[in-house]
Amino acid sequence: MSGILIVEDEERISSFVEKGLRAAGFSTRVVATGLDAVDFASTGSFDLMVLDIGLPDIDGFDALRRLRASGSTLPVIILTARDSRADTVAGLEGGANDYMAKPFGFDELLARIRLRLRDASHVGDATLSHDGLSLDTRTRRATVDGAQVDLSAREFGLAEEFLRHPDQVLSREQLLSRVWGFDFDPGSNVVDVYVRYLRGKFGADRIETVRGMGYRLR
Repeated sequence: MSGILIVEDEERISSFVEKGLRAAGFSTRVVATGLDAVDFASTGSFDLMVLDIGLPDIDGFDALRRLRASGSTLPVIILTARDSRADTVAGLEGGANDYMAKPFGFDELLARIRLRLRDASHVGDATLSHDGLSLDTRTRRATVDGAQVDLSAREFGLAEEFLRHPDQVLSREQLLSRVWGFDFDPGSNVVDVYVRYLRGKFGADRIETVRGMGYRLR
């Protein structure tokens, strides 16, 4: 489960972002100051930071500069009401990976977070392997015990989620939001259908149903 550090001093906004990210399957931590942002981001416990600029002690630009000066490569998305071109350039040149102006749509923020996490996870990690299963995320090839199998785009996306989190229970809601996005009905059985497809190609015993919780790649 990816951890997101939310740096925002407006409780209404931080609560909104935190609830949405938790519903999407992320773990979160909220802090309200720039100094706390630097301290928590430097622990190595987070996979991405959403950073406000207007903070009560040091501003987000300063916090970002301090973080990058320490050698951290943590992906950072700036989220701020300051949307001038100069501020955008300052944020990106200061080491931000992305920049969003308030007000913002949560779906867009979520899409950008997933993109930055995917970019970070793919660095030096083009091949995912677990117990005879292998996915090449660049060529989009899949093999089972050395034999190549054909996967549709959705099957590959679902398989990738399982191989990035082996032995971890993934709920239907997590898989639905990560592979299909929020445009799909939460009550849909599409996850169950595609798990059945993968079982047919990977072997029925590789993906375990955890009753009342979801699925797990064994």
